[in-house]
Amino acid sequence: MAELSAIPDPTPGEITKKSLSRNLLKAGSVIFRKCLLLSCLIFIIAGFGKPAGAVKQIFFNEQFETLENWEPFYFSKIEQHSRYSIIKENGRSLLQTASSASASAIIYQKSFNVYQFQRMKWRWKVDNIYKNGNAEKKSGDDYPIRIYIMFQYDPLKAGFMEKFKYNTARLLYGKYPPHSSLNYIWANKKHSQKVVKNRYTDRARMILLEMGSENLKKWREYDVDIISDYRQAFGEDPPAIARIAIMNDSDDTGEAAASQVDYIQVFGEKYYDSLPAMGKEE
Repeated sequence: MAELSAIPDPTPGEITKKSLSRNLLKAGSVIFRKCLLLSCLIFIIAGFGKPAGAVKQIFFNEQFETLENWEPFYFSKIEQHSRYSIIKENGRSLLQTASSASASAIIYQKSFNVYQFQRMKWRWKVDNIYKNGNAEKKSGDDYPIRIYIMFQYDPLKAGFMEKFKYNTARLLYGKYPPHSSLNYIWANKKHSQKVVKNRYTDRARMILLEMGSENLKKWREYDVDIISDYRQAFGEDPPAIARIAIMNDSDDTGEAAASQVDYIQVFGEKYYDSLPAMGKEE
C-alpha cells in the first residue's frame, strides 16, 4: 500500500465528502500511473527476454584473418597444387586463391548439421575465368572459385550396394568419401541450366551462381539455403552432417586464374512466436 502512504492523515473534522473524494481520486491516480508503468515494464521485459522473429544461430563467421581453421586437401594424381593465402585489401583481410595448371583445396576443420545451420552467405571476386572451361565437359571442369558443401556418408542409412561401394572406397583410401556434394561455382561461360551434374561423378552437382566474364573483378555476394538447393539438385533431402571446402582448380584446362573471398558465414534461423518486430536480429 505504498501508494496511499503519500496522503496525510486528516485531522478530526476535516473529513468531508469533498475532501474524501479528492483524496481518493489522488490515490487512484497514483495507483493507475504505477500500474501502467509496471505493465509497460512487464511488456518490454517479456519482449526482450524472448526474441521475436528470425534470430541467427551462427556456426561460424570466417573473416579470413588466418587459415588456422582450414586444412589442405590434395589429389593423389595431381602434382601441382593451387595456392591459398591471406592478403590485405583496403584494410580488410581476404582469402587469395591462385591456380596455374593445378588443383588442390582447403577444407574447414569442423563439420556442421545442415538442419541446424542451413544458410550460407559469402562474398567473392574473380580476376579472370578459364577460356576453355566448360561445366558440361570433363576437359573443362575447372573454375576460378568454387565453394563445396560436402555431405557425410552415413552407413546406418545406406542400402546394401551403397555400403559395399563405400566400404570398398574406405579400404582403398582409408576413409569414407563424401556421400554427395554441392558445388557453388563461378562458371566460365553461359549455360542454359543453373544446376549441372558434375562430369566426374553423379554424386556432385554444380550450382552456377555466376556465368562468364560480365562481373569479373567485382565483389559478388550470395545468401543460399543449403537444404533447398540440395533438394532442387538431387530431388531428396540431404544427409545431416557436412563440411565446407574452397577450391580454385585448373588442372584440366592448364590455364591460370586468381580469385578472392572476403568472408563466409554459416548460420541457421530460429523462429519465435512473440512480438512481430521487437528483438529481431538482422
